[in-house]
Amino acid sequence: MSESREFSRRRFLKGVGVGAVAAGAVPGLENEAGAKAAKAKRTPNVHGPDAMEIALDVNGEARRVTVEPRVTLLDALRNHLDLTGAKKVCDRATCGACTVLVDGKPIYGCTMLAVAAQGKKIETVESLASDGELTAIQSAFVKNDAQQCGFCTPGFVVACESFLRTNDDPTREQVCEGLGGNLCRCGTYVGIKAAVVDAARAKRGGGR
Repeated sequence: MSESREFSRRRFLKGVGVGAVAAGAVPGLENEAGAKAAKAKRTPNVHGPDAMEIALDVNGEARRVTVEPRVTLLDALRNHLDLTGAKKVCDRATCGACTVLVDGKPIYGCTMLAVAAQGKKIETVESLASDGELTAIQSAFVKNDAQQCGFCTPGFVVACESFLRTNDDPTREQVCEGLGGNLCRCGTYVGIKAAVVDAARAKRGGGR
């Protein structure tokens, strides 16, 4: 008797459960399914972890390189494209030695992934001199002895070039503020500030 009653109870509970699901009576079930579907639609295509071929516009030239998605723009330039002007020093977005221009704006090469630089215009220090002729800022660095060990120099030169494109007659105070993201352990700041002022004067006179 008790066995039959137990069996009937199980059948009853099972039937109620199936019916509730079929009727959508389980709270949040439909909402959960809808949320999962919406999330699947929003999820972007994920690259990696294997290496992939990407296209970069570097110094006006289309370049293709195969790198893992985790590779930074700095490492792609140095280790895969043999453009070693930008230096890997702190690798922590602090010193500015790896400064390059991306769409005309100075960025730390160690902070941007190479895959994220696709479709953007990248300029490195190698692009500045033309046919052996130095730019105004490069010549001014030499004239004012604005370098010592040289590790910070490429980053400073690129940052200065970017600064001068939008500041044609800066004061020394504006130079200090504009180049605050670059550090020189040798302490050649006096020469660097003089170089920027001299380069601005040369550019106003028609220099490049």
